[in-house]
Amino acid sequence: MRRLLFILIFFAATFSTTAQTKWHNPAEAGYNVIQNQAYSNEIGKSYVRFPARAEGVIPPAVWGLSRHSAGLYISFYTDSPSIEVKYTTTSKSYAMNHMPATGVSGVDMYRVGPDGNWDFCFGKYSFGENGVSFKYTELPTKNGYNHNGYEYRVFLPLYNGVQSMQVGVDDGTSFRFIPTSTEKPIVLYGTSIAQGGCASRPSMTWGTIMQRSLDYPVINLGFSGNGKMEKEVVELINEIDARMFILDCIPNMLGLNDIEQRVYNAVKAIRSKHSAPILLVEHVGYAHARTNDSSREKSITGNKANRRAYEKLIKEGIKDVYYLSQSELGVSPESTVDYVHLTDKGMSEQATSVERKVRQILNIPLGDRVTSRPVTQRRSAGYEWRTRHYDMIREAASKQPKVIIMGNSIIHNWGNIYGKQVWAEKMAKDFVNMGCGWDRIENLLWRVYHGALDNCSPEKIIVKIGTNNIGRDTNIDIVEGIRFLLDAIRVRQPKAEIQVMGILPRRNMEQRIAEINLMIESMAKQEGYKYANPGTKMLLENGKIDESLFTDGLHPNDKGYERIVDDFVK
Repeated sequence: MRRLLFILIFFAATFSTTAQTKWHNPAEAGYNVIQNQAYSNEIGKSYVRFPARAEGVIPPAVWGLSRHSAGLYISFYTDSPSIEVKYTTTSKSYAMNHMPATGVSGVDMYRVGPDGNWDFCFGKYSFGENGVSFKYTELPTKNGYNHNGYEYRVFLPLYNGVQSMQVGVDDGTSFRFIPTSTEKPIVLYGTSIAQGGCASRPSMTWGTIMQRSLDYPVINLGFSGNGKMEKEVVELINEIDARMFILDCIPNMLGLNDIEQRVYNAVKAIRSKHSAPILLVEHVGYAHARTNDSSREKSITGNKANRRAYEKLIKEGIKDVYYLSQSELGVSPESTVDYVHLTDKGMSEQATSVERKVRQILNIPLGDRVTSRPVTQRRSAGYEWRTRHYDMIREAASKQPKVIIMGNSIIHNWGNIYGKQVWAEKMAKDFVNMGCGWDRIENLLWRVYHGALDNCSPEKIIVKIGTNNIGRDTNIDIVEGIRFLLDAIRVRQPKAEIQVMGILPRRNMEQRIAEINLMIESMAKQEGYKYANPGTKMLLENGKIDESLFTDGLHPNDKGYERIVDDFVK
């Protein structure tokens, strides 16, 4: 009897501690949540790439392939220790002879950490008659900063369509879908390689690898065997308000006698409606080119036609058209599955080459220090960092301020938590506050690269950043990071006066900050920026901070902001 009672208690306890799953449907979120999708206002609740009105207008093969979810992803916040993604597909042919089911029909999940780091999540998966399931367990729920969980991104199948999808998390945990990005996308129009052949996982296509690095939306319009620059397809693509267009269709046009004309017409059509840069990409090359004369000649002929179209466009004075050659792509024969479709290694090689070119074109370089490599952050529990970023962009575009002040929590707090009176009296009329709590130099650089200064024309930009780097970075990394940041600002706002502020003193770090500020001052003089060091007004005669001016030895209180305001408004 006791044994039976023990068993019953054991099972009751086990049942009570087993979390129940709560399911969330992206199509029922109440707002568009499918990322990297053009025409989202038309198709935002289905996992496809072209709207229904394209059927019967574009070639049938392109229409069919547009039902595949290549390049799309959904993202959400949750603090659940387990996540399950289950879905049904339009085809039960989950794999190909030369491409695994995980790439053809699987999903691929990454976690974005509080410091903007991307972490791969492995999920146990099953492909069955009733659908597909990926289960992720033992996920950490606390990140040391923001206790509202992590951001997750789930990349969708490359060569299959998704009919329905649900995301399951433990009941009682938080969950929220992230709305579709409002940033202008990079549009990639290409062939099977662009669509994803033959990546092992959805996030391993070269376009998605590049997107994870750039952190801009990248719309995948790769159509296996059917990237042929037909007029009807180009007209549809031309509806997209893009940051940049990448045309990578040469492999599918080999054998056509009008390659040059198709490329020329496509670029002219895009340029008639858009000023965004256009990048023409050569055929990546056949793996067996040295052992097969026919294949070698085909790729050479196609690339020459592509080059002739490019040169003709340049000669005609068409602006912002760029070219990436096969040799620049640098994809080795060992990086293919067959004769041309890329392995993950090949995808990485092409992603690196194209990204390098894109960064040159869009003027978004990467530095060689951690402080000069733009990255997001989610360290504050009080608000969503990206949401504030886009809100500030809208405010600046609407207000068109004379002065923009950029920085971390010391700036963010000003007028919002402390220093309200002095902000209202001396700054509210002419300033827009672009401060974000917990920002480091590289986080502010990300914001600059992602439109913080794109829709306004301030007379002056004030930058006060660096204190959150002190616990991690060397003095030279901090100063050179600020130099890199200021250069990015100057490129985007060449007419604005740029003023860099010294880092405010903080408790027990007064001497080190003074040394850094001397270096910042010297750099500012070298580069032609204005410099001010308001923090000297917050020190006692012994060089220590005046605690009466701070809330916690770091952030100014009302009296502190009043003490330093004149250095910002003069």
